[in-house]
This record gives sequence, C-alpha cells and structure tokens, in this order.
Amino acid sequence: MEIKKTGMSGTMESSDINIVIGPSDSIGIEIDLQSSVEKQFGKQIKKVIEDTIKENGISNAQVKAVDKGAIDYVIKSRTETALYRALDKIYNWGE
Repeated sequence: MEIKKTGMSGTMESSDINIVIGPSDSIGIEIDLQSSVEKQFGKQIKKVIEDTIKENGISNAQVKAVDKGAIDYVIKSRTETALYRALDKIYNWGE
C-alpha cells in the first residue's frame, strides 16, 4: 500500500498529539517530532508512530507530529486515524 495524499488527526490541546502523514520520496518512515517531553519520551513516541504505520503495511511515509503530552494509546489512535485518512481507508468497526 502506498500513501497518495496527506492525512491529519489530533489537536494541539494538552494531552493530545497532532499528526500529519503524507507521501515520501525517500525510503523509510521519516518522523519530524516536536514535543516538550522529547528528551524524556521522544524515542518512545517515534517508536509508537513508526510501529503503527508499519502494522498497516506502509513502509514509506513522511510524518510531522506535534506532541502535547499524549500517552501511547492516544499516539497510536491519532496515527491510525491520520493514516486511514491519507489512504482513504474506511475503518471496520467489526474487527
């Protein structure tokens, strides 16, 4: 599967994360993270984003994330929503 357009999810509110996922010209998943807790949790935030994208069969993507203290479950759900929007994929609630 390949990303054709940009998808966005999340807000700039406290305890949330804003994620924008788009197509990439290079190989791999590039993550541009801005977070006030990047020194403490930056690697974990990037890992959750990258793992979530790879779980959905995507190997190339450009991601911009602005974190305001989101926990892993929020990061994962926002990443999935942005990815689904970028892919025009409809979520199957029966899964």
